[in-house]
Amino acid sequence: MTDDDTNVQIDTSKPHPARVYDWLLGGKDNYLVDQEMGEKLPPEARANAARNRAFMNRAAAWLADNGVRQFLDIGTGIPTAPNLHQIVQAIAPSSRVVYADNDPIVLRHAEALLVSSPEGATDYVQADVRRPEAILDHARELLDFDQPIALSLIALMHFITDEEDPYALTRTLVDALPSGSYLVLSHGTTDEHPELADSVTDTYKKGQVPLRMRRRAEVERFFEGLELVEPGLVTATHWYKESPAPKAELSGFYVAVAKIP
Repeated sequence: MTDDDTNVQIDTSKPHPARVYDWLLGGKDNYLVDQEMGEKLPPEARANAARNRAFMNRAAAWLADNGVRQFLDIGTGIPTAPNLHQIVQAIAPSSRVVYADNDPIVLRHAEALLVSSPEGATDYVQADVRRPEAILDHARELLDFDQPIALSLIALMHFITDEEDPYALTRTLVDALPSGSYLVLSHGTTDEHPELADSVTDTYKKGQVPLRMRRRAEVERFFEGLELVEPGLVTATHWYKESPAPKAELSGFYVAVAKIP
């Protein structure tokens, strides 16, 4: 486990996406400033967070069922059971998982909660997706980059502005992975909730949290050159494989799993 800056202190003066997301999921590892932002979001935000989390669970299980044994999860967020490693190691105990997030509070919880099965391994690095090479350098210490790896970018890239070029950041990560790897991505959208677009964006802006919701075609760009796994790019409740179909509901997230050729 690595902290890129051991002197980093938790900033409780403004909200952080990982802690707001924790609040939306009913967690307790957040501060008043995060709760205040969460309470200003439309009530649908909590349901959307839960639907997105359920997609992650289904996608991780499907990947483990289909032989993937290595996972790189960026934008981990505060641990919320079941965590990714718990899902995949329940299927394949030897699975290896590297987590990365840029919030120091995640580091504190990771040490206690992101504990691997005896057969497998987990590691955590405090790092920002805007520095993909630093994450990859750390991941190489645990993961074998000659074998397939599932790259997980869940509810992350909508916090990357156009000026920061989220597509280039994603491409840097994807290009480092071997053939047979996967990209798992979910991205915020207001396509199915257009009436909420202004209130959601304004709430994050007032909290000094950059937010760039994207339309379907914009999210599709993250998967250029990759092989989308059926059912392709869909909203969160419409992505499932062998598991029972979730209740079809409107969603604030586009999601997909794609194979790297």
